[in-house]
Amino acid sequence: MTTSSLDTVRIGIVSISDRASSGAYEDKGLPALKDWLGQALQNPLVFEPRLIPDEQAVISQTLIDLVDAGCHVVLTTGGTGPAKRDVTPEATLAVADKEMPGFGEQMRQISLRFVPTAILSRQVAVIRGETLIINLPGQPKSITETLGGLKNPDGQVLVDGIFAAVPYCIDLIGGPYLQTHDAFCKAFRPKSAIRPLG
Repeated sequence: MTTSSLDTVRIGIVSISDRASSGAYEDKGLPALKDWLGQALQNPLVFEPRLIPDEQAVISQTLIDLVDAGCHVVLTTGGTGPAKRDVTPEATLAVADKEMPGFGEQMRQISLRFVPTAILSRQVAVIRGETLIINLPGQPKSITETLGGLKNPDGQVLVDGIFAAVPYCIDLIGGPYLQTHDAFCKAFRPKSAIRPLG
């Protein structure tokens, strides 16, 4: 398998914010997601970006639409705290076939290394059909940390980010083979599931 033969991956990226969706301030979530994923994956990528308000019905419908449009992964950012308007987890769980609690657990573990208020975050991950949907935090710095994990100054991994587990999860639910740029974010697969490049 050469780089040119890698499957194209369609990724839904959803920024959930009342103020950004109304134009009150510039959205930073969608650019942060595009930038990180572009560095992490060797596959050709097609992004389906959405900027929407914190409305539970709108969020759920957006997730359904992105799955129906053929997205293999959908990443949301924002709306996962305890405030009244934070309804992203509820909207995500409402469209789920299966819940994947390990993703949320690991994201909180990463964030707790920086702030004790990480225990207030309620990110969830679910599978709908053959699509993995993951709620990420709202801040670009937190998005990068939770996806990629933490490294010490020498480049050794201190805490694995959640994206290391995403490609194998996509394998298991029938999606395309995601090939990472290992120096940036190395995917973990059992040896039997690894396809050689070239």
